[in-house]
Amino acid sequence: MGFMDKDFLLESKSSKALYNDHAQKMPVIDYHCHLDPSEIYLNKHFDDLAEAWLGGDHYKWRLMRANGVNEDRITGNASGWEKFRAFAEVIPQAIGNPIYHWVHLELRRYFECNKILCPESAKDIWDFCNNKLNSSDELNVRGILKMSGVEVLITTDDPVDDLRWHKNIADDNSISVKVLPGWRPELALNIEYPEFYKYIQKLGDITDTAIKSYSDMKTALLKRLEFFNVNGCIASDHGIGKIIYAPATDNQLNQIFTKAQNAEVLTEAEANQYRYDLLLFCAKEYSRLGWVMQLHLGAMRDNNTAMFQKIGPNTGFDCSNLSSGMAGLSKFLDTLELSNTLPKTILFSIDPADFMTLSTLAACYMQTNVKGKVQQGTAWWFNDTLSGMQNQLVCLAEQGLLGNFIGMLTDSRSFLSYTRHEYFRRILCRLIGKWVDNGLYPNNSNDLGRIVEDICYNNVKNYFGL
Repeated sequence: MGFMDKDFLLESKSSKALYNDHAQKMPVIDYHCHLDPSEIYLNKHFDDLAEAWLGGDHYKWRLMRANGVNEDRITGNASGWEKFRAFAEVIPQAIGNPIYHWVHLELRRYFECNKILCPESAKDIWDFCNNKLNSSDELNVRGILKMSGVEVLITTDDPVDDLRWHKNIADDNSISVKVLPGWRPELALNIEYPEFYKYIQKLGDITDTAIKSYSDMKTALLKRLEFFNVNGCIASDHGIGKIIYAPATDNQLNQIFTKAQNAEVLTEAEANQYRYDLLLFCAKEYSRLGWVMQLHLGAMRDNNTAMFQKIGPNTGFDCSNLSSGMAGLSKFLDTLELSNTLPKTILFSIDPADFMTLSTLAACYMQTNVKGKVQQGTAWWFNDTLSGMQNQLVCLAEQGLLGNFIGMLTDSRSFLSYTRHEYFRRILCRLIGKWVDNGLYPNNSNDLGRIVEDICYNNVKNYFGL
Protein backbone atom coordinates (compact mmCIF):
# COMPACT_ATOMS: atom_id res chain seq x y z
CA MET A 1 0.00 0.00 0.00
CA GLY A 2 1.53 3.30 -1.12
CA PHE A 3 1.14 6.68 0.53
CA MET A 4 -2.20 8.32 -0.29
CA ASP A 5 -3.07 5.85 -3.05
CA LYS A 6 -6.64 4.94 -3.95
CA ASP A 7 -6.77 2.48 -1.05
CA PHE A 8 -5.48 4.95 1.54
CA LEU A 9 -6.47 3.67 5.03
CA LEU A 10 -8.46 0.79 3.49
CA GLU A 11 -6.72 -2.36 4.66
CA SER A 12 -8.97 -5.12 3.36
CA LYS A 13 -11.18 -6.15 0.48
CA SER A 14 -14.24 -5.53 2.66
CA SER A 15 -13.21 -1.98 3.60
CA LYS A 16 -12.36 -1.12 -0.01
CA ALA A 17 -15.75 -2.32 -1.23
CA LEU A 18 -17.58 -0.37 1.47
CA TYR A 19 -15.76 2.83 0.62
CA ASN A 20 -15.73 2.53 -3.17
CA ASP A 21 -19.29 1.25 -3.58
CA HIS A 22 -21.02 3.18 -0.81
CA ALA A 23 -19.25 5.86 1.22
CA GLN A 24 -17.48 7.63 -1.62
CA LYS A 25 -20.62 8.45 -3.58
CA MET A 26 -22.67 9.98 -0.76
CA PRO A 27 -23.22 13.77 -0.66
CA VAL A 28 -22.03 15.83 2.31
CA ILE A 29 -24.26 17.50 4.89
CA ASP A 30 -22.03 19.66 7.07
CA TYR A 31 -24.25 20.32 10.06
CA HIS A 32 -21.84 22.60 11.91
CA CYS A 33 -19.16 24.83 10.42
CA HIS A 34 -17.75 28.34 10.72
CA LEU A 35 -17.71 29.25 7.03
CA ASP A 36 -18.60 32.80 6.06
CA PRO A 37 -21.89 32.86 4.09
CA SER A 38 -20.93 36.15 2.44
CA GLU A 39 -18.00 34.39 0.75
CA ILE A 40 -20.40 31.79 -0.65
CA TYR A 41 -22.81 34.36 -2.02
CA LEU A 42 -20.03 36.54 -3.46
CA ASN A 43 -18.26 33.40 -4.75
CA LYS A 44 -14.95 34.43 -3.27
CA HIS A 45 -11.84 34.02 -5.41
CA PHE A 46 -8.65 33.23 -3.52
CA ASP A 47 -5.62 35.30 -4.48
CA ASP A 48 -3.15 32.50 -3.79
CA LEU A 49 -2.68 29.14 -2.11
CA ALA A 50 -1.74 30.71 1.21
CA GLU A 51 -5.08 32.51 1.45
CA ALA A 52 -7.04 29.42 0.42
CA TRP A 53 -5.07 26.99 2.57
CA LEU A 54 -3.74 28.85 5.58
CA GLY A 55 -6.16 31.75 6.03
CA GLY A 56 -8.34 31.06 9.07
CA ASP A 57 -7.14 27.48 9.59
CA HIS A 58 -5.85 27.49 13.15
CA TYR A 59 -5.10 23.75 12.98
CA LYS A 60 -2.24 24.58 10.61
CA TRP A 61 -1.24 27.67 12.59
CA ARG A 62 -0.69 25.60 15.72
CA LEU A 63 1.77 23.34 13.89
CA MET A 64 3.70 26.34 12.60
CA ARG A 65 3.97 27.82 16.09
CA ALA A 66 5.15 24.46 17.43
CA ASN A 67 8.01 24.65 14.93
CA GLY A 68 9.06 28.11 16.07
CA VAL A 69 7.70 30.02 13.09
CA ASN A 70 7.47 33.76 13.70
CA GLU A 71 3.83 34.93 13.98
CA ASP A 72 4.39 37.37 11.12
CA ARG A 73 4.66 34.33 8.82
CA ILE A 74 1.49 32.79 10.28
CA THR A 75 -1.16 35.47 10.82
CA GLY A 76 0.96 38.58 10.21
CA ASN A 77 1.99 40.70 7.26
CA ALA A 78 4.40 38.34 5.54
CA SER A 79 3.66 37.59 1.90
CA GLY A 80 1.58 34.60 0.90
CA TRP A 81 4.66 32.84 -0.44
CA GLU A 82 6.58 33.39 2.81
CA LYS A 83 3.70 31.91 4.83
CA PHE A 84 3.34 28.94 2.51
CA ARG A 85 7.10 28.34 2.53
CA ALA A 86 7.07 28.36 6.34
CA PHE A 87 4.25 25.80 6.34
CA ALA A 88 6.12 23.61 3.87
CA GLU A 89 9.10 23.60 6.25
CA VAL A 90 6.86 22.37 9.07
CA ILE A 91 4.88 19.60 7.36
CA PRO A 92 7.64 16.95 7.08
CA GLN A 93 7.85 16.95 10.89
CA ALA A 94 4.12 16.17 11.24
CA ILE A 95 4.32 12.38 10.96
CA GLY A 96 1.32 10.86 12.75
CA ASN A 97 -0.62 14.13 12.70
CA PRO A 98 -3.90 14.12 10.71
CA ILE A 99 -2.95 17.46 9.17
CA TYR A 100 -0.26 15.65 7.19
CA HIS A 101 -3.00 13.52 5.66
CA TRP A 102 -5.44 16.40 5.22
CA VAL A 103 -2.83 18.48 3.41
CA HIS A 104 -2.11 15.81 0.83
CA LEU A 105 -5.78 14.94 0.39
CA GLU A 106 -6.46 18.63 -0.30
CA LEU A 107 -3.63 18.83 -2.83
CA ARG A 108 -4.93 15.75 -4.65
CA ARG A 109 -8.67 16.34 -4.56
CA TYR A 110 -8.79 20.06 -5.33
CA PHE A 111 -5.61 20.68 -7.31
CA GLU A 112 -4.82 17.26 -8.81
CA CYS A 113 -1.33 17.67 -7.37
CA ASN A 114 0.33 14.41 -6.30
CA LYS A 115 3.57 15.90 -5.01
CA ILE A 116 4.64 15.48 -1.39
CA LEU A 117 4.84 18.86 0.34
CA CYS A 118 8.29 19.68 1.70
CA PRO A 119 10.73 22.61 1.39
CA GLU A 120 12.17 21.20 -1.84
CA SER A 121 8.76 20.85 -3.53
CA ALA A 122 7.19 24.01 -2.10
CA LYS A 123 7.89 26.34 -5.04
CA ASP A 124 6.65 23.85 -7.65
CA ILE A 125 3.46 23.21 -5.64
CA TRP A 126 2.97 26.94 -5.03
CA ASP A 127 3.22 27.75 -8.75
CA PHE A 128 1.13 24.76 -9.87
CA CYS A 129 -1.72 25.37 -7.44
CA ASN A 130 -1.77 29.12 -7.92
CA ASN A 131 -2.07 28.56 -11.66
CA LYS A 132 -5.08 26.33 -10.96
CA LEU A 133 -6.61 28.94 -8.65
CA ASN A 134 -6.21 31.70 -11.21
CA SER A 135 -7.31 29.77 -14.29
CA SER A 136 -10.32 27.80 -13.10
CA ASP A 137 -13.71 28.85 -11.75
CA GLU A 138 -13.91 25.41 -10.16
CA LEU A 139 -11.66 26.68 -7.38
CA ASN A 140 -13.80 29.64 -6.43
CA VAL A 141 -15.77 29.05 -3.25
CA ARG A 142 -18.90 27.70 -4.95
CA GLY A 143 -16.81 25.47 -7.18
CA ILE A 144 -14.99 24.01 -4.19
CA LEU A 145 -18.30 23.25 -2.47
CA LYS A 146 -19.58 21.57 -5.62
CA MET A 147 -16.39 19.53 -6.03
CA SER A 148 -16.72 18.47 -2.39
CA GLY A 149 -20.26 17.18 -2.90
CA VAL A 150 -21.68 19.53 -0.27
CA GLU A 151 -25.47 19.49 -0.36
CA VAL A 152 -26.24 21.38 2.86
CA LEU A 153 -24.13 23.32 5.33
CA ILE A 154 -25.11 25.02 8.57
CA THR A 155 -23.13 28.08 9.59
CA THR A 156 -22.60 29.56 13.07
CA ASP A 157 -24.45 32.81 13.64
CA ASP A 158 -25.07 35.17 16.54
CA PRO A 159 -28.70 36.02 17.42
CA VAL A 160 -28.16 39.65 16.36
CA ASP A 161 -27.00 38.64 12.86
CA ASP A 162 -29.34 39.99 10.17
CA LEU A 163 -28.87 36.80 8.05
CA ARG A 164 -28.80 38.86 4.88
CA TRP A 165 -26.25 36.60 3.22
CA HIS A 166 -28.33 33.53 3.95
CA LYS A 167 -31.35 35.27 2.44
CA ASN A 168 -29.36 36.25 -0.65
CA ILE A 169 -28.14 32.67 -1.09
CA ALA A 170 -31.66 31.27 -0.70
CA ASP A 171 -32.91 33.65 -3.41
CA ASP A 172 -30.09 32.80 -5.85
CA ASN A 173 -30.97 29.75 -7.95
CA SER A 174 -27.41 29.57 -9.30
CA ILE A 175 -26.13 28.43 -5.89
CA SER A 176 -26.56 24.67 -5.62
CA VAL A 177 -25.66 24.25 -1.95
CA LYS A 178 -28.27 24.97 0.73
CA VAL A 179 -26.78 27.29 3.37
CA LEU A 180 -28.73 27.45 6.62
CA PRO A 181 -28.08 29.63 9.66
CA GLY A 182 -27.12 28.08 12.98
CA TRP A 183 -28.09 29.75 16.26
CA ARG A 184 -25.04 30.39 18.52
CA PRO A 185 -26.01 32.59 21.53
CA GLU A 186 -22.59 32.53 23.15
CA LEU A 187 -22.40 36.27 23.77
CA ALA A 188 -25.83 36.23 25.42
CA LEU A 189 -24.72 33.43 27.75
CA ASN A 190 -21.39 34.92 28.80
CA ILE A 191 -22.84 37.36 31.32
CA GLU A 192 -19.55 37.74 33.19
CA TYR A 193 -17.77 39.25 30.16
CA PRO A 194 -17.19 43.04 30.37
CA GLU A 195 -18.82 43.53 26.96
CA PHE A 196 -22.06 41.84 27.99
CA TYR A 197 -24.05 45.02 28.65
CA LYS A 198 -23.06 46.39 25.24
CA TYR A 199 -24.28 43.19 23.62
CA ILE A 200 -27.63 43.50 25.40
CA GLN A 201 -27.95 47.04 24.03
CA LYS A 202 -27.38 45.70 20.53
CA LEU A 203 -29.93 42.93 21.08
CA GLY A 204 -32.46 45.49 22.29
CA ASP A 205 -31.87 47.72 19.28
CA ILE A 206 -32.29 44.96 16.69
CA THR A 207 -35.49 43.67 18.33
CA ASP A 208 -36.90 47.11 19.20
CA THR A 209 -37.10 45.97 22.82
CA ALA A 210 -36.34 48.04 25.90
CA ILE A 211 -34.30 45.48 27.83
CA LYS A 212 -34.51 46.48 31.47
CA SER A 213 -34.92 43.05 33.06
CA TYR A 214 -34.02 39.42 32.53
CA SER A 215 -37.57 38.80 31.34
CA ASP A 216 -37.15 41.53 28.72
CA MET A 217 -34.01 39.84 27.49
CA LYS A 218 -35.81 36.54 27.05
CA THR A 219 -38.51 38.36 25.10
CA ALA A 220 -35.87 39.83 22.79
CA LEU A 221 -34.17 36.47 22.29
CA LEU A 222 -37.52 34.88 21.53
CA LYS A 223 -38.04 37.41 18.74
CA ARG A 224 -34.67 36.45 17.28
CA LEU A 225 -35.41 32.74 17.62
CA GLU A 226 -38.55 33.24 15.56
CA PHE A 227 -36.61 35.32 13.03
CA PHE A 228 -33.97 32.60 12.65
CA ASN A 229 -36.67 29.97 12.36
CA VAL A 230 -38.42 31.82 9.54
CA ASN A 231 -35.06 32.06 7.76
CA GLY A 232 -34.43 28.33 7.75
CA CYS A 233 -32.61 27.71 11.03
CA ILE A 234 -32.94 24.12 12.23
CA ALA A 235 -30.03 23.88 14.67
CA SER A 236 -28.39 25.60 17.60
CA ASP A 237 -24.85 25.27 18.83
CA HIS A 238 -23.31 25.96 22.22
CA GLY A 239 -19.59 26.11 22.89
CA ILE A 240 -19.45 25.69 26.67
CA GLY A 241 -16.57 24.74 28.93
CA LYS A 242 -18.96 22.82 31.15
CA ILE A 243 -22.58 22.95 32.24
CA ILE A 244 -22.91 23.72 35.93
CA TYR A 245 -26.17 22.71 37.61
CA ALA A 246 -27.10 25.98 39.31
CA PRO A 247 -30.86 26.56 39.67
CA ALA A 248 -31.99 30.00 40.86
CA THR A 249 -35.19 31.87 41.66
CA ASP A 250 -36.64 34.52 39.38
CA ASN A 251 -35.71 37.16 41.92
CA GLN A 252 -32.10 35.99 42.03
CA LEU A 253 -31.86 35.93 38.24
CA ASN A 254 -33.24 39.46 37.92
CA GLN A 255 -30.73 40.70 40.48
CA ILE A 256 -27.88 39.01 38.61
CA PHE A 257 -29.01 40.46 35.31
CA THR A 258 -29.32 43.97 36.80
CA LYS A 259 -25.77 43.75 38.15
CA ALA A 260 -24.48 42.82 34.70
CA GLN A 261 -26.47 45.63 33.09
CA ASN A 262 -24.74 48.04 35.47
CA ALA A 263 -21.34 46.59 34.52
CA GLU A 264 -20.84 45.26 38.07
CA VAL A 265 -18.56 42.27 38.63
CA LEU A 266 -20.45 38.99 39.11
CA THR A 267 -19.39 36.05 41.21
CA GLU A 268 -18.72 32.75 39.47
CA ALA A 269 -21.82 31.30 41.16
CA GLU A 270 -24.01 34.12 39.84
CA ALA A 271 -22.71 33.68 36.29
CA ASN A 272 -23.39 29.95 36.47
CA GLN A 273 -26.94 30.49 37.74
CA TYR A 274 -27.72 32.87 34.91
CA ARG A 275 -26.13 30.65 32.27
CA TYR A 276 -27.92 27.53 33.45
CA ASP A 277 -31.32 29.19 33.40
CA LEU A 278 -30.79 30.75 29.97
CA LEU A 279 -29.64 27.40 28.57
CA LEU A 280 -32.86 25.84 29.84
CA PHE A 281 -34.90 28.63 28.29
CA CYS A 282 -33.19 28.20 24.92
CA ALA A 283 -33.41 24.40 24.97
CA LYS A 284 -37.15 24.50 25.61
CA GLU A 285 -37.58 26.82 22.65
CA TYR A 286 -35.49 24.51 20.45
CA SER A 287 -37.83 21.70 21.41
CA ARG A 288 -40.87 23.80 20.51
CA LEU A 289 -39.37 24.80 17.16
CA GLY A 290 -38.14 21.30 16.32
CA TRP A 291 -34.48 22.35 16.21
CA VAL A 292 -31.45 20.21 17.01
CA MET A 293 -29.37 21.30 20.02
CA GLN A 294 -25.61 20.78 19.75
CA LEU A 295 -23.51 20.99 22.90
CA HIS A 296 -19.74 21.30 22.37
CA LEU A 297 -18.20 20.80 25.79
CA GLY A 298 -14.78 20.88 27.38
CA ALA A 299 -12.72 23.48 25.52
CA MET A 300 -10.56 25.81 27.59
CA ARG A 301 -10.26 28.85 25.39
CA ASP A 302 -7.84 31.74 24.82
CA ASN A 303 -5.12 30.44 27.13
CA ASN A 304 -2.48 32.83 25.80
CA THR A 305 -3.65 36.26 26.96
CA ALA A 306 -0.93 38.15 25.11
CA MET A 307 -1.88 36.56 21.78
CA PHE A 308 -5.60 36.93 22.50
CA GLN A 309 -5.07 40.66 22.97
CA LYS A 310 -2.97 40.82 19.81
CA ILE A 311 -4.99 38.75 17.29
CA GLY A 312 -8.23 37.80 19.05
CA PRO A 313 -10.16 34.55 19.65
CA ASN A 314 -10.30 31.40 17.52
CA THR A 315 -6.69 31.69 16.46
CA GLY A 316 -5.26 28.44 17.85
CA PHE A 317 -4.70 29.08 21.55
CA ASP A 318 -7.37 26.75 22.94
CA CYS A 319 -6.87 23.38 24.60
CA SER A 320 -8.66 20.42 26.12
CA ASN A 321 -10.09 20.84 29.61
CA LEU A 322 -10.12 17.68 31.70
CA SER A 323 -13.21 18.76 33.62
CA SER A 324 -16.13 19.15 31.26
CA GLY A 325 -18.97 18.84 33.78
CA MET A 326 -20.72 15.58 32.96
CA ALA A 327 -22.76 15.72 36.19
CA GLY A 328 -24.12 19.15 35.28
CA LEU A 329 -24.89 17.95 31.76
CA SER A 330 -26.87 15.04 33.21
CA LYS A 331 -28.95 17.32 35.44
CA PHE A 332 -29.55 19.68 32.50
CA LEU A 333 -30.85 16.93 30.23
CA ASP A 334 -32.89 15.37 33.01
CA THR A 335 -34.57 18.69 33.84
CA LEU A 336 -35.62 19.06 30.22
CA GLU A 337 -36.84 15.48 30.04
CA LEU A 338 -38.97 15.94 33.15
CA SER A 339 -40.78 18.84 31.51
CA ASN A 340 -41.06 17.00 28.17
CA THR A 341 -38.99 19.73 26.48
CA LEU A 342 -35.79 17.86 25.63
CA PRO A 343 -34.96 18.60 21.97
CA LYS A 344 -32.97 16.38 19.66
CA THR A 345 -29.49 16.74 21.14
CA ILE A 346 -25.94 15.99 19.99
CA LEU A 347 -23.29 15.75 22.71
CA PHE A 348 -19.64 16.52 21.95
CA SER A 349 -16.64 16.71 24.26
CA ILE A 350 -13.11 17.78 23.50
CA ASP A 351 -11.86 15.30 26.10
CA PRO A 352 -11.76 11.69 24.79
CA ALA A 353 -12.13 10.49 28.36
CA ASP A 354 -15.75 11.67 28.10
CA PHE A 355 -16.63 9.40 25.16
CA MET A 356 -18.02 6.63 27.36
CA THR A 357 -20.02 9.05 29.50
CA LEU A 358 -21.55 10.80 26.49
CA SER A 359 -22.51 7.56 24.78
CA THR A 360 -24.03 5.98 27.89
CA LEU A 361 -25.69 9.20 29.04
CA ALA A 362 -27.37 9.61 25.66
CA ALA A 363 -28.90 6.15 26.04
CA CYS A 364 -30.62 7.23 29.26
CA TYR A 365 -33.27 9.22 27.39
CA MET A 366 -36.29 7.93 25.52
CA GLN A 367 -35.79 7.91 21.78
CA THR A 368 -39.52 7.69 20.96
CA ASN A 369 -40.19 8.28 17.24
CA VAL A 370 -36.65 9.62 16.70
CA LYS A 371 -33.68 7.37 16.06
CA GLY A 372 -30.78 8.56 18.17
CA LYS A 373 -32.70 11.54 19.56
CA VAL A 374 -29.91 12.15 22.08
CA GLN A 375 -26.58 10.93 20.78
CA GLN A 376 -22.85 11.28 21.07
CA GLY A 377 -21.43 13.49 18.36
CA THR A 378 -18.44 12.76 16.19
CA ALA A 379 -14.90 12.98 17.52
CA TRP A 380 -14.51 16.73 17.88
CA TRP A 381 -11.68 19.22 17.35
CA PHE A 382 -8.46 17.71 18.71
CA ASN A 383 -10.05 14.27 18.43
CA ASP A 384 -10.74 14.22 14.67
CA THR A 385 -7.63 12.10 14.19
CA LEU A 386 -7.21 8.53 13.00
CA SER A 387 -7.19 7.11 16.53
CA GLY A 388 -9.67 9.68 17.89
CA MET A 389 -12.34 8.97 15.30
CA GLN A 390 -11.81 5.23 15.51
CA ASN A 391 -12.07 5.28 19.32
CA GLN A 392 -15.27 7.33 19.18
CA LEU A 393 -16.80 4.95 16.64
CA VAL A 394 -15.87 1.90 18.72
CA CYS A 395 -17.31 3.45 21.89
CA LEU A 396 -20.55 4.37 20.16
CA ALA A 397 -20.84 0.93 18.58
CA GLU A 398 -20.23 -0.87 21.86
CA GLN A 399 -22.63 1.27 23.89
CA GLY A 400 -25.37 2.13 21.42
CA LEU A 401 -26.38 1.83 17.78
CA LEU A 402 -23.62 2.81 15.40
CA GLY A 403 -26.09 2.37 12.54
CA ASN A 404 -28.02 5.44 13.78
CA PHE A 405 -24.94 7.70 14.00
CA ILE A 406 -25.17 11.00 12.09
CA GLY A 407 -21.50 11.10 11.20
CA MET A 408 -18.94 13.79 10.45
CA LEU A 409 -18.92 17.58 10.49
CA THR A 410 -16.06 19.95 9.65
CA ASP A 411 -16.37 22.61 12.41
CA SER A 412 -14.05 24.49 10.08
CA ARG A 413 -13.34 27.96 8.72
CA SER A 414 -11.64 26.59 5.61
CA PHE A 415 -13.48 25.76 2.38
CA LEU A 416 -10.79 23.18 1.58
CA SER A 417 -11.54 21.22 4.75
CA TYR A 418 -14.16 18.95 3.19
CA THR A 419 -11.56 16.26 2.59
CA ARG A 420 -12.03 15.62 6.32
CA HIS A 421 -15.31 13.96 5.40
CA GLU A 422 -13.39 11.64 3.08
CA TYR A 423 -10.89 10.99 5.88
CA PHE A 424 -13.72 10.08 8.26
CA ARG A 425 -15.43 7.85 5.69
CA ARG A 426 -12.23 5.94 5.00
CA ILE A 427 -11.70 5.40 8.73
CA LEU A 428 -15.31 4.26 9.11
CA CYS A 429 -14.98 1.73 6.27
CA ARG A 430 -11.58 0.60 7.57
CA LEU A 431 -13.11 -0.17 10.97
CA ILE A 432 -16.27 -1.89 9.75
CA GLY A 433 -14.29 -3.86 7.16
CA LYS A 434 -11.98 -5.09 9.91
CA TRP A 435 -14.95 -6.27 11.97
CA VAL A 436 -16.32 -8.16 8.96
CA ASP A 437 -12.96 -9.76 8.18
CA ASN A 438 -12.58 -10.86 11.80
CA GLY A 439 -15.98 -12.57 11.75
CA LEU A 440 -17.62 -10.07 14.08
CA TYR A 441 -20.39 -9.18 11.60
CA PRO A 442 -21.76 -11.11 8.62
CA ASN A 443 -20.38 -10.22 5.22
CA ASN A 444 -23.80 -9.10 4.00
CA SER A 445 -23.20 -6.40 1.41
CA ASN A 446 -26.76 -5.05 1.57
CA ASP A 447 -26.78 -4.50 5.33
CA LEU A 448 -23.21 -3.21 5.41
CA GLY A 449 -23.75 -0.85 2.51
CA ARG A 450 -26.90 0.54 4.07
CA ILE A 451 -25.13 1.13 7.40
CA VAL A 452 -22.27 3.00 5.73
CA GLU A 453 -24.54 5.11 3.52
CA ASP A 454 -26.75 5.93 6.49
CA ILE A 455 -23.84 7.10 8.64
CA CYS A 456 -22.35 9.16 5.81
CA TYR A 457 -25.57 10.86 4.69
CA ASN A 458 -29.04 9.39 5.27
CA ASN A 459 -29.06 9.59 9.06
CA VAL A 460 -28.06 13.24 9.26
CA LYS A 461 -30.53 14.15 6.54
CA ASN A 462 -33.38 12.51 8.42
CA TYR A 463 -32.25 13.70 11.85
CA PHE A 464 -32.26 17.37 10.81
CA GLY A 465 -35.42 17.00 8.77
CA LEU A 466 -33.79 17.87 5.48
